Amino acid sequence: MRKTAAENTNFRLKAVLDVLAEGVLTGESQNAGEVLAEALVRVPLNAYEAELLSGGIPRGHKSLTTATAKLVKAGWLVKGRSGWIITEDGLRATVAFPDAASFAAALDAGTPVPADTPLPVAVPAQSAEKKAAAAKKAPKAEKAEKAPSKAAKVVDKAAKLIEDAVAPVANAVLGKKDEAASETEAPAVETFPQPEAVAVAGDFNTLLGAPENWAPQYDEAQMQLDAIDQLWKLTADIPAGYYTFKIALNRSWEENYGAYGAFDGPNHELHHDGGRLTIRYDHRTRDITVN
Repeated sequence: MRKTAAENTNFRLKAVLDVLAEGVLTGESQNAGEVLAEALVRVPLNAYEAELLSGGIPRGHKSLTTATAKLVKAGWLVKGRSGWIITEDGLRATVAFPDAASFAAALDAGTPVPADTPLPVAVPAQSAEKKAAAAKKAPKAEKAEKAPSKAAKVVDKAAKLIEDAVAPVANAVLGKKDEAASETEAPAVETFPQPEAVAVAGDFNTLLGAPENWAPQYDEAQMQLDAIDQLWKLTADIPAGYYTFKIALNRSWEENYGAYGAFDGPNHELHHDGGRLTIRYDHRTRDITVN
């Protein structure tokens, strides 16, 4: 039987939580855009859902992005500045409601996760199958490169323990030298007064996981400041297309910059071939670079 768009959205919400749970179990983090994209791979769009709305966003993608508010309301998902985080209750929900139908029913009815539900302890079968398939396709040389990674982690951990043990002694010995040197050494990093927040606000914010486009107040639209080069950056995977955006400061439109760094200027234009891109904003010059 053909599923309705609403049923598909509920199934995709289950996929969203599964992807986040798999990330916790495997230690592989994904940003909101990647989580949404994987959910759409697991529950593909039908012809109706694939229709593009204004801004070139598929109908089903927008429905899913909006519906993730249900996961937040249920207490299974937290949308923060650093990304989407599955809660402990959310992890238990993947165990308590293992199939899409029971998951959707519990979510719509507001059914709490039973208190005695254990946390998941293994990667779901779908994820395990994907990893096994990927391993078969991987060249032998690539597998050989990955083999030392666990050993490297052990070495790194041991080095960290040693460093923590000797650090107090080293600091005491070098303290006087540091004080003398600090009088003549220049600062390692040149700082510049920065706004509290910088957002990329445009017609692709929902692709990043935000509830709507052109809304600089949402966490998903925020850039992160690189303290070394003093540049604000946002990296994401978005589909190929033509997009427009502006840089908005402090989660509002009171101060925003468009093309050529003009205050309240025309929109920046972006012709993207699809895949990962990084947008950089220099508050010292108001320059924008995309690659």
